[in-house]
Amino acid sequence: MATTTLRELNGFDQTPASLADATLILVDYQNTYTRGVMELTGWQSALDSAAALLARAREAGTKIIHVLNDGGAGTPYDIRTDIGRIHPSVAPVEGEPVVVKAVPNAFFETDLGEHVDAAGNKNVIVIGFMTNMCVTFTVEGAFLRGNQPTVVADACATRPLQTVVADLSADQIHHSALATIADLYGVVVASGSSLS
Repeated sequence: MATTTLRELNGFDQTPASLADATLILVDYQNTYTRGVMELTGWQSALDSAAALLARAREAGTKIIHVLNDGGAGTPYDIRTDIGRIHPSVAPVEGEPVVVKAVPNAFFETDLGEHVDAAGNKNVIVIGFMTNMCVTFTVEGAFLRGNQPTVVADACATRPLQTVVADLSADQIHHSALATIADLYGVVVASGSSLS
C-alpha cells in the first residue's frame, strides 16, 4: 500500500542533490563503529560506499566537511585515542574541515552551520554512522535550518537494538531511520551512484 509522505503533502522538492551543487557531510566514521562494543552491522560495506563517494566528491571539487563525536576520556568516542579517530579510508585531507560535536545533531553548538553557509550550497549530502542516531538528527538539523538534505542509504549503517516491545535487527532500524528521513527531512537515495 502506497503512503503519501509529509514531503509530498508539503510539496517539497524530491530531486536528489548533485555533487556539483552540494556540500558533502561525513558523520562519525570513527573507528569505534568498526570494532568493540559499538561495532555496527554492515559497517565495512557502508564505509566502502562512503570512500567511493568521497573520492568522487573530491574529483568533482565538492565542498567536504567531516564530523566526529567526542565523548571524552574513557568512552568509545574519545577522539584523543585511536578508537575515536576517523577511519583511515575516509580520513580528511588538507583543506577539509573537521567539526567536533558532543550530541547527535552535528549542527548543535558547533560551527558546522558556518562551514555549510560558507560553502554557499543549500543542498547537503549526509552520510555516516549511525543511521538512526547521528545521521537522522544531523539531517533534521540541516532541514530545520533551511538546507535541503540528501542521504545515501548504502553509505550509512547501524546496530541491532532491544526495546520493551521487540528486538529489532540492524536492517530494521536502518530502514526505519531512512523512512523517517524520507517522510519529511530529506531525499534518500539507495547509493552514491544515484548522484550526478
